[in-house]
Amino acid sequence: MDYKGMFNKFEKLNILIIGDVMIDSYMWGKVERISPEAPVPIATITNVEDRLGGAANVALNIMALGANPILCSVIGEDSKSDIFVSLMEKINITTKGICFSKNRQTTIKTRIIGNKMQMLRVDQEINIPLAEDDEENFIENILNIMGKEKIDAIIFQDYDKGVITQNVINSIVGKANEKKIPICVDPKKRNFLSYKNITLFKPNLKELKEGLKIDFSAVSMDNLMDASNLLQQKIKSEIIFITLSESGVFIADYRLKKDNMKILPAHKRQIADVSGAGDTVISVAALSLAIDLPYDIIAQISNIAGGLVCEKVGVVPIDKRDLIEEIYNKL
Repeated sequence: MDYKGMFNKFEKLNILIIGDVMIDSYMWGKVERISPEAPVPIATITNVEDRLGGAANVALNIMALGANPILCSVIGEDSKSDIFVSLMEKINITTKGICFSKNRQTTIKTRIIGNKMQMLRVDQEINIPLAEDDEENFIENILNIMGKEKIDAIIFQDYDKGVITQNVINSIVGKANEKKIPICVDPKKRNFLSYKNITLFKPNLKELKEGLKIDFSAVSMDNLMDASNLLQQKIKSEIIFITLSESGVFIADYRLKKDNMKILPAHKRQIADVSGAGDTVISVAALSLAIDLPYDIIAQISNIAGGLVCEKVGVVPIDKRDLIEEIYNKL
């Protein structure tokens, strides 16, 4: 397969990303002693860095792969929102999909990293659903963008912070299906079964079990097939794509009548940090779906991409050159 040609096709795509955004703040330092006040390490901070996080990391992945991200979310009217917008503007991601609310706080996750290891994370956030007027404004803004722009795929990146509501899902999925735009979902617990009649649904194994209220110990084809079939009956997704951590990925394409399910093993990695791997997987899957790649190719390159970012510390987008090289080496 012409994988370089595939990446060239990515460059013509506009991807609409809807979800909870945040600032990933990193405090990097050295740990050389234990506090006399309590049995905890003391981190002497040497550098502080703010990065785009949550659904915004999906936008970074989409951009890194050559496509154009249109990020849609609701953030607070606060000092942190200024930082968030400036981070977007600095790398030329459009801010037209960002709405502001006096009812919300801009989410910030602060990770303290000492001696190259994450020691603590501090979250500042509001995770209640959008107020009615904020919800209406948000939906109107997204539908306005969908009316004016050519959208090649839509990603719902749900972090259960309240930006994605049932009304948001229903309104956007309805319009997308009307326009025949592929819809990809990276779900969380609150809205797990709310995404009906979509194209691709990508839970991890823990989310799958919690969302369906089932349990099984063996990661086998039979167990995954049964769980996937049950999920498909409930939400009618064309493709079910389950990430299995060190066991790889499972994918089922219900558009096909036979030979439509596979488990792909994980590639051996030096895992440094799994943060952000799901963002990378859904980004690659959505782009691949937008150019009509076969379901097994979607799974293969998404699996490779998710593994690659786990070799980096912190939430980072995929490196396009590394991914191309890895694809040619592995496939």
